[in-house]
Amino acid sequence: MKKIVLLTALSGLLIASVPVKAQDEDPAKRPSPAAKTTETIKGGAVITIDYSSPALKGRTMGKDVEPMDGTVWRAGANEATVFETSRDITVEGKALAAGKYAFFTIDNGAEWTLIFSKVWKQLGAFDYKQSDDALRVKVKPGKSAVAHERLTYTVSKEGKVSLLWGNLDLSFWIK
Repeated sequence: MKKIVLLTALSGLLIASVPVKAQDEDPAKRPSPAAKTTETIKGGAVITIDYSSPALKGRTMGKDVEPMDGTVWRAGANEATVFETSRDITVEGKALAAGKYAFFTIDNGAEWTLIFSKVWKQLGAFDYKQSDDALRVKVKPGKSAVAHERLTYTVSKEGKVSLLWGNLDLSFWIK
């Protein structure tokens, strides 16, 4: 009986000592590397977008890879995309206070929903709750003239923010 208890205890210790790989791995070695864009827009706000940049690798958005129609997407890979503004701004004419936000989207076909969540530090959209939304706005997607293999964000000095991936150009205006 003592041997069974001892073996069970040793097995438990062995299992507990195996390193957890998930998000503790070196971010530089992830298939979707970390990326960041920062710009000071005309109104003086510094906009920073921290995200992980997945590649299409021959996959089709909405079929083989996110974003899927009608579901909340972290607008990147790994941790939720973080949208930060140093000053109060408007997004498509709606107020957003200075701060950090998780940035999510929902693909509704001809119209997308952009979501700025008050809970900015989270893994993907797994723990997303609509009750944590600071702002939601609707925008129409466009087609990019050039296909982008990797998801890329740009912010212009004029305040145009663009999410570019494949032929998708999901742009919106901030002031």
